[in-house]
This record gives sequence, structure tokens and C-alpha cells, in this order.
Amino acid sequence: MLRRYVDIAVIGAGPAGLAAALEAQRLGAGKVLLLERDSDLGGILQQCIHDGFGIHRFGRRLSGNQYAQYFIDKIESSSVEVLRDTMVLELDNNRRIIACNRQDGIMEIEAGAVILAMGCRERTAPQALIYGDRPAGVMTAGVVQRYINMEGYLPGKTAVILGSGDIGLIMARRMTLEGIEVKGVYEVMSSPGGLTRNIVQCLDDFGIPLHLSETVTWINGRNRVESVTVTKVDEDCQPIPGTETEIPCDLLVLAVGLIPENELSLKAGVSIDSRTGGPMLDSAFMTSVPGIFAAGNVATVFDLVDHVSLSAEIAAKGAVAFIRGEGSVPEWDPVVAGENVSFVVPQRMRREAASSTACMAVSSDGTGKRVFFLRVKQPENTAHLICSGTKGILIKKYCRHVAPPEMISFETCAAGPLLVEMRKMEICQEATQ
Repeated sequence: MLRRYVDIAVIGAGPAGLAAALEAQRLGAGKVLLLERDSDLGGILQQCIHDGFGIHRFGRRLSGNQYAQYFIDKIESSSVEVLRDTMVLELDNNRRIIACNRQDGIMEIEAGAVILAMGCRERTAPQALIYGDRPAGVMTAGVVQRYINMEGYLPGKTAVILGSGDIGLIMARRMTLEGIEVKGVYEVMSSPGGLTRNIVQCLDDFGIPLHLSETVTWINGRNRVESVTVTKVDEDCQPIPGTETEIPCDLLVLAVGLIPENELSLKAGVSIDSRTGGPMLDSAFMTSVPGIFAAGNVATVFDLVDHVSLSAEIAAKGAVAFIRGEGSVPEWDPVVAGENVSFVVPQRMRREAASSTACMAVSSDGTGKRVFFLRVKQPENTAHLICSGTKGILIKKYCRHVAPPEMISFETCAAGPLLVEMRKMEICQEATQ
């Protein structure tokens, strides 16, 4: 067995892994190793030929391929070592990695710090509690995207899309442009699951109907999908008897949510947040296991790739600080999700003073400010993001409109426990009078 040591190992070469490896190398981490199970770098961005990426980071609209290529070019001209076609099999709490590939066989890699960047995967039909036959033609939106954009294969002629997640909306447009008839998008919730811009650009602009509070309850067909049964649901998302409608189609596309890839995290003993499906993180994006960090969609599913890259760079700063002995075993204060906040990431604030060397090292811009991300539970117009500490309100940020699909970020250099709330405007006004 080949045995080796590296300063920082990054698992996954999607947008998070690429950004983390580059940032670690830029900060002088020494030996940085990037492990990728695919033969190409870029992760899911390889098949994202639509634009809309990089608006916040680069100030212009890029395709997913272009966004990934920016980082790939920098990786190829850097000292970062890349192992493609390499599967990571195990990770333990001592930061020992077991991986294998065709060239080197089984490898044991000891790392000073590990950054988890494995991304996420799509929910399948059984996870969406869809019953009936198991014919060909039931696919996740990501699989359909790969078939069309990378393999040049049209997987059906008439499609029904379940779930209004962003990738499902984007594929509704893509399939329509390729001549596949999209009968409609069905969403079990009472509000859409994707970004407003995607609803407008992918559905409204192409006359594709969106059916809210309605879901697929049965798949019909033995060898190939012949039709699906859709049913209206009540406020508890339970099917309403007598509202069933059969829709003829030969393709059912599932866009019913994403799950962070945390099998390796669990093997290493990392604590998982049941709300995000990702690791519990501190303000350096370190997990509950010292020296193991997480970034991108393995931490929580982001809506923008710019936020994925930002989280990766924060994790890389934390990893470099860790191998240098800065804040290696910190103490934490909780970050609590309050009124109309589903979750906040990271979930813990390091207890060091905001001006300390360790805090400066892991902040996003070297100013001591820590970045936090949150999602709300319910849509709201004219609300205030309120972040409170032991000394009262620290941040009061006006939000014209908030909705569960859209990630909201804020920064603070305050130490101590935090309470994060999204209050209606009138409540805020009453509270400040």
C-alpha cells in the first residue's frame, strides 16, 4: 500500500474543491492534494451549459463550464497535485484517507487538514414516496441534463417534471428547446422551490404551466413510462382523494431536492445537522472533528455557485490556520436560528476575540468578519434580518423580499452567542419604538 503525507487534502474537485485547493495553495499551505473520482474536474458544472453563473464574483454572466474553467486553468498552473479517477473509500477522525485508483492502487494518505467538498446528490423516486411500476423513463433532472448536454441523447418525447427546484426548471426550458413536450411542473408545496428568475425565464417565457400543491402519486407502465397520476394535496401535503388526474408521458423528471454527500463525513465521526443534512460547522467552517473542514454543497445546498466558492475559501483559510496551530481546538458559542429562519450556517461561533490572529486568518477578507448563510421558512415581503448578541442588536438588514429557495448571507465580527431572526417589518417597527 502506498503511504504518503500532505498538508491539506481536498476531497472533490467541483467548484468548492477547486476554490478550496487554490486558496490553500495561495496561502502557502505546502503540499495540497486534490482528489477527484471523475476523469474531469469541475463537478456538476461540466454539464451546466446555461448562463447565470459568476454574477456576484465576476460581475458577468458565465455558463457553468466557463465558471469551472476559470478555476481549472488556475489549478493546472499551480502547484496543487491533482489525482483524477480516484475514489476515496474511507476517512477517519485522525484525518487518514484511504483512496484508490488504477495507477497507484490503494493509498493511505495522512493529512494535516482535510476539506470535504463532495457536493450533493439528487433525491430519487422512492425518497419522494412515489408508488407504482418501475419502468424506464424515470430520471432525476441531473441525469436528464447530462444525457442532453453531454451525451447528445434525448431521453423522451413527452415529459412531466415533479418538483420546482432550480435544476428541474432549467431542464424544463432545455427540453422544450430540444423538442421534448413538457406537460407541466408539479410542486407538492404551496410555493415554488426554485429561484424567481428561473420560474420566469424557464417556465413563464415558454408557456410551461406550474401546478402548486399537486404531486405525482403513481407511475404507470411496465417497460416504459406510459403515464403518471397527479393528485392535489392539502395543507399537510397529503393527497386529496378524488382529485387524481392521469397525464400521458414517457418521461418523469424528478427535481425533488438535493442531499449533501456525507457518507465520508459520518465515517469520520462528524456531527450532522438534521436541518441542513450537512456537518455542524464553526465560523472557520471546521466540523466537530478537529482538522476536518467542509465547504460548498456538502455543508448545505447553496443556490449560487459564488456562495459555494466563498464558503470553500473560508474553509481553506481555516484549514491553513489549523495546520499552523492557530485555533486548533477552539471553544464555541451557538448561532441560533430564530423567528422565520430555517437554519444558519455555520452553526457555531468561535469564542476567540474578533481581533485575534486566528479570527483574522479565517475571515473572508482578513478584516475579522465571519460570513453566515441562512434560509427562511416562509416567504416574506419587507422584512428585517436581525442578528442579536449578548449586547443587543448587532445587525439590522432590510430585505425587500425573502423566500425559502434563496440563500441570504450576512457578516459580523462580533463574538459570543448569536440569535438570527427574520422579522416582519411591522414587528421590527413595534420592537424599536
